[in-house]
Formats: sequence, C-alpha cells, structure tokens
Amino acid sequence: MTASTSSAAGTDDPQLLEQIENTIRFLAVDAVERAGIGHVGAAMALAASAFELWDNHLRFDPRDPAWPLRDRFVLSNGHASMLQYALLHLFGYDLTLDDIAKFRQLGSRTPGHPEYGETAGVELTTGPLGQGFAHGVGMALAAKMTGSQFGGTGDDRDRPGQHFVYGFVGDGCLMEGVASEAASFAGAHALGNLIYVYDDNSITIDGGTDITFSESVPARFASYGWHVIDAVDGQDRAGFSRALVEARAESDRPTLIVLKTLIGRGAPNFEGRNKAHGGPLGPEETKLAKEGLGWPTEGDLLVPDAVRAYCDERAEVKHAEREASDAKLAAWREANADAAACWDTARGRSLPSDLVENLVDGLDGAKNATRKHSQTVLERLADLVPYMTGGSADLAGSAAPPIVKSAGIVGPAAGEGVDPFAGRNIHFGVREHAMGAIANGIGLDGTFLPYCGTFMIFSDYMRPSIRLAALQKAPTLFVFTHDSIFVGEDGPTHQPVEQIDSLRVMPGITVFRPADGVETAMAYAYYLKAVAGEGPGKPGPILLSLTRQGLPGLERPAGFVPEDVWKGAYVVSDPDARPDVILLATGSEVSLAVEAASELAGSGVQARVVSMPSVELFLEQSDAEQDAVLPDDGTPIVAIEAGRGETLRRFVGRRGLVIGMESFGASAPYGDLAKHFGFTAKSVAERVKAAV
Repeated sequence: MTASTSSAAGTDDPQLLEQIENTIRFLAVDAVERAGIGHVGAAMALAASAFELWDNHLRFDPRDPAWPLRDRFVLSNGHASMLQYALLHLFGYDLTLDDIAKFRQLGSRTPGHPEYGETAGVELTTGPLGQGFAHGVGMALAAKMTGSQFGGTGDDRDRPGQHFVYGFVGDGCLMEGVASEAASFAGAHALGNLIYVYDDNSITIDGGTDITFSESVPARFASYGWHVIDAVDGQDRAGFSRALVEARAESDRPTLIVLKTLIGRGAPNFEGRNKAHGGPLGPEETKLAKEGLGWPTEGDLLVPDAVRAYCDERAEVKHAEREASDAKLAAWREANADAAACWDTARGRSLPSDLVENLVDGLDGAKNATRKHSQTVLERLADLVPYMTGGSADLAGSAAPPIVKSAGIVGPAAGEGVDPFAGRNIHFGVREHAMGAIANGIGLDGTFLPYCGTFMIFSDYMRPSIRLAALQKAPTLFVFTHDSIFVGEDGPTHQPVEQIDSLRVMPGITVFRPADGVETAMAYAYYLKAVAGEGPGKPGPILLSLTRQGLPGLERPAGFVPEDVWKGAYVVSDPDARPDVILLATGSEVSLAVEAASELAGSGVQARVVSMPSVELFLEQSDAEQDAVLPDDGTPIVAIEAGRGETLRRFVGRRGLVIGMESFGASAPYGDLAKHFGFTAKSVAERVKAAV
C-alpha cells in the first residue's frame, strides 16, 4: 500500500487550525452541556489530532458514506462520540447542528455512543470498551482478504481492498481482555493496514491509570508483533502527521501510535483530572474554558464562518479525489474484468438460484450429528458462495465450525510462499470474544460474509460481541456445537443448560436449533437469503445450535417442503385421530419426541409431534398459522428440550409440562445422562401420561 497521504494537504495556517480545533472542542462541550450528560474529556483532548487525521489522511466522501474504497474510522472509546459527530458535521455528512443540539435525546441521530445505521459515517457501534478495537481488526482482515482475492492488479489505492482502518482507542479499551485477544490476532496475521491511535492520557474514571494499569503498553504491543510509535504529542499536528505516514509505510505489521494527551484540555479546573472523563463541565467551568481559549461565551454550538468555509472546501476536495479514484477504478475494472465481476458478486450478495436444492440434496433422512450436517453444508458453500469466510476458536477438528479445506487458510498457517490472505478459513485461536467481534467487523466491511464457531457453552465468552451483532444487524453467522448435556463426559463445565434460552431472548438475533440435516441446511439457507434480501428473513445475525451426538433423519409428512423450516415450527407427525397431546421439541429432542409418541400410542395416547427449529420465526407467523401447528383448543402441549427450556414455556401454559433440565449436567457417557435426566422415550412417555 502506498505511504502517501489520502488527500491534498490542507491548511498550515496556525490561527485557522486553532479555531477549527476549538470548534470541535466546544461543539462537544456545548452538546454535553445541553444534554446534561455525556463525556467531554476525550473530545477536548483529541480535537487537534482527530482533525489532522480526518483532514489530511483519512480517505472518504461525505456524499457517499458507503463508498467501498473509503478508509474506515473506528472510535473504540465510543463515549467520546461528540468528537466523531463534530467531525461528521464539519465535513459535510448528513448530520446537522440541530442533530447535535439533540445529543442523547430520544430519536436523535446523535446517540450517547456511536450507533451503526443511526448516523451517516459511523462505521460500527462502539461504547463497550475494547469492542471497537476488535471489530476494527475484523475490518482490516477483510480488507486484506479482499485485496488478495478480488483486487486483481493495478494502482494500490484505487482497487478493492486497499483501504486502511484507523481508530482511536483509550486506556479502558486496552484494559479490556477483548482488545488483548484481538491485538494478538492482528499481530499474528500481519495486518499492516491497521493503524490505531492510543489516547494515552493516564486517567480512568476512578483516578490515574497507575492505580491498576502498570504495564508498558508499547512493550506489550511490540510483543504482539505490532509496529509501535511512542510518545507523540497530541498537540503536535506535524509530528502526528509524520507518525501516520510512517504507519502507512509499515505494510507487514499493524501500528499503534501512542499519543500523549491531556484529558479535558482547556478546562482549567478539569484538565488532566479524572472528573473530566464524564458529565458536563457546568456553566462556570464552560465559561472559564471558553475565556481561556478565546472562544465566544455567548451562544453555543458555534461554527465560525472561516471554519465552515474551510471544511466545506475540504469536503469538496475529498469528493473530487473520490471521483478521480473511481475513474481509475473503472480502468482497473476493464483490465481485470473477472476480478471485478467476482467483487461485485460478493458485495451484491448474489446467490445461485438453486441454493436450497443444493444445500438439502441428500440430507433428507440422513443420520448424523447436526454439527456433521453443518460440515457438509459448509463444504458445499465453499463453491456456491465464494465470498463466505470463517473459522473456529481452535476447534476446527470438532467441527465447530469445520474447516472448508478446499478454500485455503488465512494467516501464517497458509504455508510458505502462499499469500496469507488468499484463503477463507480463519484460525481465530482460543480467543472466543475477539472471534465474535472480528467476525462482526468482517461482515460490516461489506465484501465477505463471516461465520464463526465454538462449543455452545463458550457463547458466554462471546456474549458482548453477539449482542453487538444484534444491535448493528451485522450479517454474522454464529455456529455453536455441543449444544446440550449430551456433550457427555466433559461434564457440566462444558454442558450448556441455560445458554440457548438466554440467546433466544436477545432482541435482533434469530436462533436455530435444527433436528436433522434438512433443518440444518435450511438454517444456512435462511441466513444467506436474509443477507441477500431474497428470503423472508430480516437483516441481522443468525445463530445455529448443533449437536455433538448423532441423530436419526426425520420422516416428514408428504406435504412438507424445506421452506416450512422457515416458519419456525411445523408438524412432523400426526395421529389419524385428533391428538390427545402435542409433543413440542427442538433439535436433538425432536427424534426423541417421535419415539415417545410411538411409546404413547401403545398406551392409547395419540400424540402430534412438532419440531420448532426457531422460536423467533414461529412467533412471527400469524395467529392462524401458529394455531395450525399448536392449536389453542385445550389440547395439552408438552415441550421437550435438553436445556432449561424456559423459552418454550409460553407454548405450554402456566401449568403445562416442560421436560427440561432443572440442574446442571454431570460427567458421564451421554446415554447414561439421557437415562439419568429422563430424556428417553419411556421416561418422556411416562411423564406425559402422568400430566395428561
């Protein structure tokens, strides 16, 4: 990648630069003052360096925030959101002063922390510290892979995947474990397109960082394999600019620029103190700060005419550069027609018209663990969806998710002499939390579709990243295996009991617990078609809950079509007469319910069996469609799930029976566990007869 700056140099007029810096600073102060809540300290400290980055280095077009060749900007310390909002407003994004005046108010485009999809120019949702750091690593990885797999040949800056990821990170970000996981991954994968600026102000909410944060951050990041540029003065624009140029010239290592700043700069009784972190300055301190920096004390949210004119001009320069870049991209397209077509296919999320048929082929009636069915589907997707990428947290051998071997490996394991970004199988290492965030970042970049996986129990380690995927409607596929007590001998530490219930109640995520190969394939198809805008699904993450143990293939009624899985629940079997009871089951317990229904029939009890692969999708159906599967006519409904099963209780009623887990599991072969905890056909039948 080129080491040149992204745009023609801006002004070197120190008076104008100081005025711009103070405009950013006091837009933040005034907005927080109006809201009565917020964070001014970091915005006041970073105003000069943030403007230098945006003015002279960051590549973007305010008229088109989604321009594919833009650089990505990550504000990992998202509490400093007013810093980003001020920059977006000044450079002409669709964010007005009226929006800034409504900072943190209901329905505004300036929420307390940056939210992806709410504000033009915000690349990802940040706020939970360290998450932005890890998401940005995913964006940088996606860019590298895009450049290798779709970039063809041509001018470095004007073809796919040649952009940089810049970000600001704070002390809190670097204390969080997710940042450590992601930093280690970034160093190991030589992400030379990643440049993070560490706001080193030595302050946390509780006091100085020295009360708990004593390591050498530069040495720590150097040990991760990062290029570190230490001790850059946050007010030295020229020095910071040189550091950015040096960072871009380092193509084989991510860069950390250690920026020495003064939190709350300009507020005489707050600067350099922990109270500058959060809350408004208050009227008196605001007046003192403005007087000290020569800023008008009357009125608020001021943008001087000279500042407005300069930023408008710079926005036009950025747009002109984008047009010039697009002209070069057009020439590149002509010279690299095949690569360009593949890139367009990926970004357009194009799918084969016979996707469903390809995925379900041969799986009807097939006996296997659903994790093995998942492996079969992923192997097919290696060719059917060539822009799908992913991997597991050191569990590829356990198929969580399995490696698609034909697609090659990303990173140092690719092999000597092999492009480390030409593959699609990612070894995340034992870094579950970072894995989830990195996968989200890959999806938000816009070219590749990410999946990631581990054992269901370790979804607990990933929960903040899963939640952010749901908040951002990120197109991330979470593939979790070993999904019940039937993990067996590993014992209760590895046996999920409450996890699937807790994930089902999270807004914005669709959970599938498939019962066999057809349901597994259709869960993948639902995800892909939702992302492509072709199916019934809505944008957002999908989660698969898959078995370790083998399962029989289901026998379904003649009228069944694979798309019935997308209704969330359907009838697997029905007695000839009106059923006396309905057995509602998910995942591995559907085949158990079928066996129990046969056992009940021998006792004269007629049972309907219903498979519910997705609670969320079933609840989206009309009342009539739900009643056709689970009639509200007094017929008893019994739910069966080898977990807590509390999210199924709504279907059985307050006094209905849920055959689930009332405790943690135990260490034993899964057959013994089934007998001990009552998950055999005979045990289920006996409990059903007693209940109905």
